Amino acid sequence: MSHPRVGKQVFADPEAYWRLQNLPFIAGTDEVGRGPLAGPVVAAAVIIPPDAVFPGLRDSKRLTPDMRTALDAQIREQALAFAIKEVGPRQIETLGILAASLRAMAQAVKALSLVPEMVLVDGPHPLPLAYPQQPVVKGDDLCPSISAAAVLAKVHRDRLMASYHRQYPQYNFPRHKGYATAEHLEALRCWGPCPIHRRTFSGVKEWLGE
Repeated sequence: MSHPRVGKQVFADPEAYWRLQNLPFIAGTDEVGRGPLAGPVVAAAVIIPPDAVFPGLRDSKRLTPDMRTALDAQIREQALAFAIKEVGPRQIETLGILAASLRAMAQAVKALSLVPEMVLVDGPHPLPLAYPQQPVVKGDDLCPSISAAAVLAKVHRDRLMASYHRQYPQYNFPRHKGYATAEHLEALRCWGPCPIHRRTFSGVKEWLGE
């Protein structure tokens, strides 16, 4: 499938550029969870009104948890449409993490209740979608809709990983969210992988069959 897309990124503010083209439904999409050893990769897509204001919105990795939670509520209230999708550990193992991340973002875009006229994608890779789209390197810094999608995805994934504590308390997922911290690696050494671990990832596969 060919993916309609704009050429190289040449605009300092891609979202502002496309709004000047009188496109009311511009979707931003981003994912979180490429690096962890456990849990899904989660993507969000969001269409925000041109006049929406989200104080403090920027790259979600630089926000505190409380700031992200507050922004998550504001984005959900003001967005014209949003959707969140997960691609789980077994699909990540089969597809590879890059393809799984692109699939999650594509699924989120397709799940929007409004059809976007332009999709702004965080990163250099286009999505497997027949929608007009613009990959934007460092998009979560440049485009408000991508930043908003990053917040929705991050808050959703953090809550999901915290919920796994009831099933797998020995890993303390609420603390590290599946990332390869010293605490998590020690738990893997002691307990081995659980069903939500990514069995093809270094740090996990070494303990399979132990």
